[in-house]
Parts: sequence; C-alpha cells; structure tokens
Amino acid sequence: MRRIQNRALVVASISLGLLAATSAHAASVVKVERSTWGASGVPDYVNMHVYVPDRVAENPPIVVASHSCSTPLSGFFDSISGIRAGADRNGFIIILPEAAGRNCWDVGTTKSLTHDGGGDTQAIAQMVKYALTKYNGNPQRVYAVGGSSGAMMTQALLAVYPDIFRAGAARAGVPAGCWADGFDPSNQWSGNCAGGRTSKTAQQWGDQVRAMYPGYTGHRPRLQIFHGTADATINYNNHREAIKEWTNVLGLSETPTSTDTMTTANRTTYDRQFWENECGQTVFEAWSGRDGAHSMAYEADAILEFFGLDKADAVDPEADCSASSGSGGSGGGGTGGSDGGAGPTSTSAGSASAGGGGDDGVGGQPPADGTGGAGATGGSGPSGAAGSTGAGEEPAPASESGGCAYAVGRATPESWYAAAAMGLALLTSRRRHRSGRR
Repeated sequence: MRRIQNRALVVASISLGLLAATSAHAASVVKVERSTWGASGVPDYVNMHVYVPDRVAENPPIVVASHSCSTPLSGFFDSISGIRAGADRNGFIIILPEAAGRNCWDVGTTKSLTHDGGGDTQAIAQMVKYALTKYNGNPQRVYAVGGSSGAMMTQALLAVYPDIFRAGAARAGVPAGCWADGFDPSNQWSGNCAGGRTSKTAQQWGDQVRAMYPGYTGHRPRLQIFHGTADATINYNNHREAIKEWTNVLGLSETPTSTDTMTTANRTTYDRQFWENECGQTVFEAWSGRDGAHSMAYEADAILEFFGLDKADAVDPEADCSASSGSGGSGGGGTGGSDGGAGPTSTSAGSASAGGGGDDGVGGQPPADGTGGAGATGGSGPSGAAGSTGAGEEPAPASESGGCAYAVGRATPESWYAAAAMGLALLTSRRRHRSGRR
C-alpha cells in the first residue's frame, strides 16, 4: 500500500511540475527582427511585434492591431485586453506593428496610400505575409483594428490592401486619404483633417480609395467605425466623411438599412447605423458615442463578433454574396459578399467587456480623456448564423470539440490535470484489483 501511495505522489508531482513549467512560459509580446519578417523597401522605423497565444488554432486568423500616436506598445496592448483575451480563448494571432521614434503613423504620403508604394502600409502588409507563412495562418481571415492613428492606419490598410484584409474596426479615425490634406511629415499630423475641415462627396472619396490600388476588382473589406460626438482631438465630422467614403466603396446607399440606440454597461450610449449589401448581409457599421471623448474604450466584444473571432470557428462569418460582385467602379459598384446571418438587433443595455482603456494623447495634443476603465459592448448587434462558404474559400478543418483545432505539442494546464487524475485512478484500480485476489 505504501508503494502505491508513493507512486501516486510521484505521478501527481510530475504532473504539477509540468503544469508549473507550462505556466512559466505564458504567451507574451515578442519582437520579430526585420530580417526575419522580410522588411524590404519599407521605412526602417517600422518594427514588428507578435502575440502568439499558448494555444494556437489550426490555420489561425491574424489580427493587425495598430497603436495610436506616441503610445508605447505595452500601453496600447493593455488597452486592447479584450482582443487579447479573445486570442487566448480562440487561438488567433495578433500582429503589433510599431512606428518607433515617430509621432504617428504615416497615412498621409503617396507612398503609404499606394499599393506596394514603399510606405508604412506596405511594411505591415509584409508582416502579415510573414505571419501567414510562419504560423500557417488563414489568408481569408486577416483583420485590422486600432484607435486614433491606429484607426487611421486601419482604414488605410483596408483601402490600400483590400486583397489582404477581410474586415476592420476603427475607433476615432479618419477616412482613408483624408490625412493627406495638409499632412506635415515632421510630426505626421494633418490639422485640416483632424479639425474636420476636409470634406468630399461620396464619389470623390470612393474614387480616391480606388486609385490607391488601380485596377483592383476583388472583394472589398467590411468595416466598423466608432467615434465620440465630443471628440476634441479628431473632429466628429470625420465620422460623417468616413460614412460617405465607405458606403461608396462598398456600393451602398448613404442611407443605412437599419438603426438603433443602445447603452453599454459603462454608460456609453451609442446611436448605431447598419448597412446591408444586396444579399442582406451587414458589411458596414457606424457607432456614434453620444458626448463621447476621443479616448473611448474599445468595444472588444462587438469587434470580435464582427470579425467572427468571438468563438472558436475556422470560417469567416462573411459568405460570398455573388460570383459577379466586384470592388466598386466609378459609381460605387458592388461588394464581394459580407456578413452572414441576420441583421442588427436592438437592445437598451449592454454587457461589459474586458476592452481596456482608450489610447494616450495624439500628435502632440493633450492626452485624451481618461485611459482607464473597462471596455463595453451592448446588445447582440448584427448577429446570426454564418452564411455558407463562398466559392474558392475552403474552411479549415475543425476539431470535434467545437471547431478550433490546436497545434500539436502545445501542452495545456487542463491536460496535465487530466493526466494526474488518470494516473491516480489507474493506481487505485490496481490496488482494488490486488486486494480482491487476496
């Protein structure tokens, strides 16, 4: 009996020791050397960092999260804690680009606003291509998110690289191309655009986006935009201009398909607008935060749902709408599909998410209102079952446990607990068997 007890203790000790070793190697943000991610012909101040969760989905989605002006990478990563929690749960990878030593991202020069033009946007595109190869990522599931300058970068990436990005979420940003109006290379700032003084027709905005990748006729990414009506850093007029731009690019009416109002758990009230394409799929959302300042919390739950990353699922929620859909011509054109499922649902209260605080100050401006507090998202928003897989899009294989297959060789705490329990059960069974023979 003593021998059996000793064996049980050995099994438990080994299991717990392995668990401790696993915990000691928890996921963290890691810098990737420029020579490794293949930086070529792009600015030397742009660096790549990556967050790979302990459990990585098979053919993992990729999320590019771009920081705001003058915000340390660590502080920005803390502010998107809800996105990080989603990565830990569901196994997607986060790329964190960094404009080292710069005030803001360059989203105002011709280089950055041209496909493969050699600017900041191309540097990020090269990071994505590296990550897709390195981690066997899913090229149909690449997304972008960011606030302030990061939101400007998000809209620029969707405009300049629609062939790479499937969707984006931008908080307190500006329309793609707006930052070029009065852009100052010395501090990467545009007073005209930031002040809300840049205005174009929907057609002019759309033509400007289409000129960023001449001849492109493929799928255009869907988009969420968030903006506080009392934003003193990036004027709220940019929200209205972005609506004109993206409805034209996506081939939509400027009049939304539906609207609602909801209040989050942190008492932020949003007036929301939703646009559906010809197949009844939501491809564009505009959230206006009543009296919201520049540095509102990230609505992490809503963003993850919009990307289809709120659950372990290997397929993007946007099904191809029709084989004939395009990228939008001179009149706006069509869009190659969007969000499967039902339209938006209204609610009067929301649930808090671990969205983290907002960003720091921007472009030498005073820091925006408080950066603390949990993010929040209200209601279910656009939801519904995903549409069928579109032509040419092959979903990654799913595991029997619910659709997210993890890479072989990555131990989890649950697996070591299970091993310990199985070992103890086996020893107890042997002990009872021997006792019955005596």
